[in-house]
Amino acid sequence: MVKNVSILGSTGSIGRQSLDIISRLDVQVAALTAGTSAQLMAEQCRQFRPVLAVMSTKQAAEELKELIKDLPVRINWGEEGLIEAATLPQVDCVITAVVGMVGLKPTLAAIRERKRIGLANKETLVCAGELVMAEAKKYGAEIIPVDSEHSAIFQCLMGSRDPKEVKRLILTCSGGPFFGMDKEQLKTVTRADALKHPNWKMGAKITVDCSTLMNKGLEVIEAMRLYDMPLEKVDVVIHRQSIVHSMVEFVDGAVMAQLGAPDMRLPIQLALTYPQRIPCPVDGLDLIGCGPLSFLKPDLECFPCLALAMECAKRGGNACAVMNGANEEAVAMFLADRIGFYDIYRLVRRAVDSVPFITNPTLDQILESDRLARESVKMGA
Repeated sequence: MVKNVSILGSTGSIGRQSLDIISRLDVQVAALTAGTSAQLMAEQCRQFRPVLAVMSTKQAAEELKELIKDLPVRINWGEEGLIEAATLPQVDCVITAVVGMVGLKPTLAAIRERKRIGLANKETLVCAGELVMAEAKKYGAEIIPVDSEHSAIFQCLMGSRDPKEVKRLILTCSGGPFFGMDKEQLKTVTRADALKHPNWKMGAKITVDCSTLMNKGLEVIEAMRLYDMPLEKVDVVIHRQSIVHSMVEFVDGAVMAQLGAPDMRLPIQLALTYPQRIPCPVDGLDLIGCGPLSFLKPDLECFPCLALAMECAKRGGNACAVMNGANEEAVAMFLADRIGFYDIYRLVRRAVDSVPFITNPTLDQILESDRLARESVKMGA
């Protein structure tokens, strides 16, 4: 079990649930980072007494400084602060729960300091997965996924001695709030509709991604990077009940699945305690009460973002970084009621088609591809 943790994105859904788990363990919090929620960050600082608190802006940092001026907590802000939080010498695990490309540089910095990464920031692997995994191998840093699907695969692979034994990874997908709708119905759905996820309580951005199935596309790419699998060995099935979190099929035909209640605290705790398992506050799965379990093919025609993500995964290079940056920008516009549901796909498609393709991008080229993708979305909206 780890002893000292930094949480990047402590005021978000994963961050708050991470702190709930940590409050029950013998684990110290060294650093917390957040966006602009100074009041909530102040409350977290009073409870967990980190040595460092980081806000995304200077203004939010100044507000926090006033709120906790009686505490011996050092305050920083911006990218520099995130990297400092990720690389504190006493920290042995960094939970990366920030949303978007902002998580890439601090994750790389933590890897180079040989920290364990509790990875909840999927964009890091989507945009720069080959680079990130190469650095993890070079420095001997553990990456333990916190996403429920990738944690499920991680658990199913615990007893696998050889990657060649794996035939395919099977990611499950709830189908989101719009499962079963046709194109005409989807044209009129709203922001409020998209935020009504049937099974999970998550942040707004990831909830919208679930409604378009882009989230599952991002997870396909993440699985390819985490487990060094080609696209043709990663499948997606719609599983409305969110009880089977993902599966692994082996070459002999055996399929292993990880089941559990839809509660992120279980994979969060495992990332902190691995290789140990200890009691968790999550309710156990009631196999009798959970009802029948169903598995269906995703509808790629009505939900084209998933197909687009798979296309970018197959293309490689900077395509995934372009797709991700464009999607972040388009989802932000959708959440601001500036564009419609299908405009998300239209604008991401536009960026993927217009931003120059780079076969083997450097980190700087990945970041520039992200910038160009966002500009493309703004111009096309």
